[in-house]
Amino acid sequence: MSNDTPDLFDDAPTADAGADLTPPPPPPEEPPMDGDALPLDRYAERAYLAYAMSVVKSRALPQVEDGMKPVQRRILYAMNEMRLRPDAKHVKSARVVGDVIGKYHPHGDSSVYDAMVRTAQDFSLRYPLVDGQGNFGSRDGDSAAAMRYTECRLTPIAELLLAEIDRGTVDFVPNYDGAFEEPSLLPARLPMVLMNGASGIAVGMATEIPSHNLREVAEAACLLIKNPDAGLDEVMAILPGPDFPGGGQLISPASAIRDAYASGRGSLRVRARWHVEELARGQWRVIIDQLPHGVSTAQVLAEIESLTNPQPRAGKKDVSQEQKQLKSLVLGVLETVRDESSDKAPVRIVLEPRSSRQSKDEFMAVLLAHTGLETSTSLNLTMIGRDGRPQQKNLVQILREWVDFRYVTVERRTRHRLDEVERRIHILEGRMIAFLNIEEVIRVIREADDPKADLMSHFNLTEVQAEDILEIRLRQLARLEGIRIEQELGTLREERDGLNHLLDSRAAMTRLILKEINEDAKKYGDDRRTLIESVEPVAAAEIKVADEPITVIISKNGWVRTRQGHGIDPESVNYKAGDSGFMLIETRTVWPLIVVDTKGRGYTVKVSDLPGGRGDGTPMSTLIEFQDGAKLAQAVSAHPDAKYLFANSGGYGFICQIANAMTRQRAGKAFMSLEKGEVVLSPTPVRGDWVCAVSDNARVLVFPITEMKEQNGGRGIIVMGLDKDATLAAVAVPENEADLEIIGSGRGGRETVVPVKPSQRELWRHRRARKGMALPNKIKPTGAR
Repeated sequence: MSNDTPDLFDDAPTADAGADLTPPPPPPEEPPMDGDALPLDRYAERAYLAYAMSVVKSRALPQVEDGMKPVQRRILYAMNEMRLRPDAKHVKSARVVGDVIGKYHPHGDSSVYDAMVRTAQDFSLRYPLVDGQGNFGSRDGDSAAAMRYTECRLTPIAELLLAEIDRGTVDFVPNYDGAFEEPSLLPARLPMVLMNGASGIAVGMATEIPSHNLREVAEAACLLIKNPDAGLDEVMAILPGPDFPGGGQLISPASAIRDAYASGRGSLRVRARWHVEELARGQWRVIIDQLPHGVSTAQVLAEIESLTNPQPRAGKKDVSQEQKQLKSLVLGVLETVRDESSDKAPVRIVLEPRSSRQSKDEFMAVLLAHTGLETSTSLNLTMIGRDGRPQQKNLVQILREWVDFRYVTVERRTRHRLDEVERRIHILEGRMIAFLNIEEVIRVIREADDPKADLMSHFNLTEVQAEDILEIRLRQLARLEGIRIEQELGTLREERDGLNHLLDSRAAMTRLILKEINEDAKKYGDDRRTLIESVEPVAAAEIKVADEPITVIISKNGWVRTRQGHGIDPESVNYKAGDSGFMLIETRTVWPLIVVDTKGRGYTVKVSDLPGGRGDGTPMSTLIEFQDGAKLAQAVSAHPDAKYLFANSGGYGFICQIANAMTRQRAGKAFMSLEKGEVVLSPTPVRGDWVCAVSDNARVLVFPITEMKEQNGGRGIIVMGLDKDATLAAVAVPENEADLEIIGSGRGGRETVVPVKPSQRELWRHRRARKGMALPNKIKPTGAR
């Protein structure tokens, strides 16, 4: 169960909480339906399930055996049937698309062409399967030319998928209208699902499989063939991580990569690769020559432009303080940036520093932290397994399933060839009988009314042999032809013995598979492009801020500012006309400010970014982007390691560390789940070992803090059971030996404070989620401190 999942058993209402324990009435029976009619909800469920399964199995996810999605498999098979081999002439892409649509894939032409374009892009696939001629797009996001302008054929490496297609290795199934047959799989000679990876979004699941190096994948497969019990560590000693088409550097620690491969899901950190060019008079510049996968030169240049020339965000009149600081930071280190990419250098970004005396590492740290030169790539090894079910698999599972598939493929290929050899031997044995008895054969044929039947009875031939003898030409019975028949029979009988040995001996088949894998790796393999070297990720480069005490002042209308120091008299703070004070938060300049809006969304603001002085400050909406018309509800600022209890008026809450509540997104993140009408209560620091909860109908509950859950957001668990129409007014976690004060309004609306001594806690102590005890004082509680 995830951390943010409510405890359904602990939170269940109990008898003393006024729960109605009467069992619910049985659901009403569905009215009888006429004929084939179905209730709308059942029909919608069936229809959506059928659609979801179609997307999962017939569109979005690859097969573990050949790594292909259906549209890719149909494109390659159609090109193979059109004899567009690597040595053939390129043909118009429109011809291939038309053939695929007409025979195998009855969908839009753009979907087929887009899939074919991707299989031809060397910056998208590590090992392209289509050799494209013409404009097939660029890594900067340029679209491919229309299919009537481009041409294509298969690449040599596509032979790994198609070379054995006609050798009985895979099953063929009818196409959509039964007019043709198509392969259900391609007989992949290597684990293509790892070599080229895949990306897709299905219904309820997605896949993001990175590409890997062919030689390493082949060696890892050989390891599992030789040692089926090999574990993940042994495999990763050979296959240490992804190998992206554009290179780059994988900087995640080895433990993070292992965890991702062990679970089939994770996030890896990838960085650009660069070198420093030394110039005259001590000058230097940085040359970016490899980018992370999925990042383009145009994207990096656009990001640098947005940093050095920021524009106001939508709905804002001026750039934010954060944008101004980033501009100052980047312009303080960067002089110029140029794109010198060409045919000879697919990626060449020139970065010139403002001063040659600055540190090269600090120069790159600024750019890595704020551009796509360093980014994260997800790993999600979800695919359709050999059992036909979609599943998230680990690395060893993938390789083992492919190895099993390869054994089955080679066995089917061997049996198919054995059948061919035995049929040919059978034919040649009949011809040898005819050759040795040529005069008698001619006489029988000349005198017979039914030559086939007479040949079969006279020479003890089968129907196939007799039919072949009747159809051969006389020149094939010449003396030299007899020698050729004997030689071919000898060769075929030797081959038959070898094939039978393969089928009878698992060890012999293993040796053959290993030999073929090694030959393919030697023929098609290449060197690794992506460097795997663990480096500490670059944190966002920040302007250093002195650690000083500071007070954050927030008004009821959402205006925020700061004043130096602590202990500010609230009466000395002035506000705009019609506005008043909401909260004064004593904090430090290096601590974050956590803001929660009226819909439970969480935001983070740097305290150092807040305006100071004695002015009115700035609206909070200029620092963060409130979503869906929400407004400021609560705010808290503390050390990132501090823990706070967050609760809502509906009686639910959870404990969260400040660091886990932080986010880098200006639009915030989902933090607290609120029901309609619920409000966020003031967060309270966790100082002691017990929690005090107060409802607005003057009931108090005290329970140990160990009964609360610590999670990073969500609904939380029930803090206090509430009467009908009652709400939770406040929560507090005071120090163990400190007094607690319950604040409320008494008679005449005057503020009343009820002190609670540590010795009095036992009077109101009970288990969490109970209603607690009534306060002896007649007040309406509004808070606790």
